[in-house]
Amino acid sequence: PRERARDLLRVPAFRRILAAATVLGAATVGDAFVYLLLQRRIGFAESWFPLLPLGAAAVYLLLAVAVGRIGDRVGRRVPFLAGHAALVGAYGLLLAPVGGAPLLVGVLLLVGVFYAATDGVLMALAGPFLPAARRASGMAVLQTGQALSRLLAAAGFGAAWTWWGTTAALTAAVLALCTALGVAALLLRPLETRRSEGSPATNSRTDEPSSEAP
Repeated sequence: PRERARDLLRVPAFRRILAAATVLGAATVGDAFVYLLLQRRIGFAESWFPLLPLGAAAVYLLLAVAVGRIGDRVGRRVPFLAGHAALVGAYGLLLAPVGGAPLLVGVLLLVGVFYAATDGVLMALAGPFLPAARRASGMAVLQTGQALSRLLAAAGFGAAWTWWGTTAALTAAVLALCTALGVAALLLRPLETRRSEGSPATNSRTDEPSSEAP
């Protein structure tokens, strides 16, 4: 029901996480474009193209558990932002004067790191701020917002590729994702939380968005 979705959006921390995920999604180039650019840069046979997602998936499988443990130790905000920084690195490699195996391995590795550090971590980041009875609904809202923004990003990158060419479009994508990272870092910034009355007059910092109003 729409009323329940609106209720979830009244939670300040969830709004911040949703906004961060949406902003980052809107600056993300679709995987198909990344693999197509990789194929064009290296020039391997098109019959190998379907194997590219498998390479990134293998990296994801190897790193997902380890990244999750890191998130449990240092907070989910850090790996989530670092994963998008890895994606910036993948785009940068596609612009760099690198070719052959180093380009292939580097891009697939960075894309795999991106997914390992963001998919499950995003859900873990949002979960504590959602009521138990609506947790699945909240995560569905989060994924929907992210998916819609990525759809728009893919359409925008495709249009930029057509109008400006590969290099200009990818450069714009790098700049957009760097900007989105800065915005997301502010939205997810650790906030000082005051101790309850009667406790020592010191402040502590949380590693996740505050559940209080901004």
